[in-house]
Amino acid sequence: MKPRRNSRRSFVSGFAALGAASAVPLAISAQDLGSANLSAGPAGLAAAAKPGAVVSNTSRLRTAWKIRTEAAAFQTSEAIPAHAINGDDIVNPSGGLSYSKGILQNALGEPNQEAYKAFKKACASGSVADFNAVVMGGTARFVNPQAADMAEVYWRALARDVPFTDYANSLVVIQACDDLTTFSAYPGVKLNGRVMPANVFRGQAAGDVPGPLISQFLWKPIPYGGTILPQLWRTYLPGSDHLTTYSEWLNLQNGIAPSATVKFDPTARYIRNLRDLAAFVRSDYPYEAFLNAAAILQGLGGAVASSTNPYAVPGTTTGFVNFGPVMVFDLVARVASAALKAAWFQKWVVHRRIRPEQFGGRVHNHVTGAASYPLHQDLLKSKALGNVFGANGNYLLPMAYPEGAPLHPAYPAGHAAIAGACATVLKALFNEKAVLADPVMASSDGLALQPVSGVSLTVGGELDKLAANISLGRDAAGVHYRTDGIEGMLLGEKVAMEILRDHRRTLPERYPAFLFTGFSGAQMVVA
Repeated sequence: MKPRRNSRRSFVSGFAALGAASAVPLAISAQDLGSANLSAGPAGLAAAAKPGAVVSNTSRLRTAWKIRTEAAAFQTSEAIPAHAINGDDIVNPSGGLSYSKGILQNALGEPNQEAYKAFKKACASGSVADFNAVVMGGTARFVNPQAADMAEVYWRALARDVPFTDYANSLVVIQACDDLTTFSAYPGVKLNGRVMPANVFRGQAAGDVPGPLISQFLWKPIPYGGTILPQLWRTYLPGSDHLTTYSEWLNLQNGIAPSATVKFDPTARYIRNLRDLAAFVRSDYPYEAFLNAAAILQGLGGAVASSTNPYAVPGTTTGFVNFGPVMVFDLVARVASAALKAAWFQKWVVHRRIRPEQFGGRVHNHVTGAASYPLHQDLLKSKALGNVFGANGNYLLPMAYPEGAPLHPAYPAGHAAIAGACATVLKALFNEKAVLADPVMASSDGLALQPVSGVSLTVGGELDKLAANISLGRDAAGVHYRTDGIEGMLLGEKVAMEILRDHRRTLPERYPAFLFTGFSGAQMVVA
């Protein structure tokens, strides 16, 4: 069942920018602050100072206090929405179709019922003691506590080693396109009613369609301080899939540490296939791709400057702390943390959606007759199942990582929430219509970058594509579904918009509004 998209407004209030008052030198200790009458505003702080202390810039303090309290009042006036669950736990109350990895399992990889009840109680209470009371199957620990979707994950696994340059002539990619076209509710991109090699496995924003599947921001060299970094990455050897035997899969469901390890390619490469992309999104820092994109955009200077930047018109001033590199890099980092917190609430408290890795076990046991689940006929008829069985002798989902999926539920994807938030900030601060010069793509072996002709790639489009690459790259590893990524990006977009809205109210430039194109294609105004 596809989860509904909900407004997440209530999880972004409170992630406010630091007020200007933090820069005011007050001779007040922590003890003094504890005794201050904060409700009295600046006067309360001043009264807490020790005798003889100097409180400078009193008018500045009052102004900063007014700015922050007005911004806080605006946020608290926003309505708090309800959160509709996906319903999977209602369809199957025993937890067979919901997330349960790490909990004590039976031989079918289904959760022990007493352990599952304790798990649901812990998710509802958020109590560390309640989580510690859950009976686990191994030593793994929770991390901070569907038909077409699943078929596409199978096809991504089967196509991991196909170079993007070879998609048009790849038998497995053509089979994937033909199969996904027949699904009654495939959420991906179609052209004239069909999934085509040119658009399969791409994101759904308008910017995802032109040019190569991978964003220029994952290929172009990165100006990093006093050096230039080529985007050559460590990846995995072809064919190095995991969880391809039932015993290995069942051990992982119980939280037992994997016996296998990653098989690294000794040669660093540009991202040239889904396995390379999966490798990147396993070892990347939370907002690494967008930090790199920000550095690339900063390096391009005026060519990609936003026309709405208050310092865009030549004059006696320029942006640095505000509307300059300090603001860019600060906001990219700031929204990443807030977006991840919003995603974690949805994961644990609202949905607890089963991971594709677990779902693959349900498919295997259903098809072999060991168990019965309400699986969609589109999935059961998918040619992907036959191809996976031909390769491994079972219907389990081949995983790119030896540990499989992380120990937290699928929906929404954390990488996607971060990607949506960071891409939104960069689109709001740069000229999304600016064209990126000299586009490139990786060669089929990933050892070189080749020029791409006949296509115009914009900053906004390639940022949308970067968000999709980072989000759906986790699908390529087998740890998420497309809807985890797309909905996670929309959640991140909403988080970033609220932080930008709050931040705008503290800017001395009296900036009228942030303008950008959303992932839906709609023009967004943050005022």
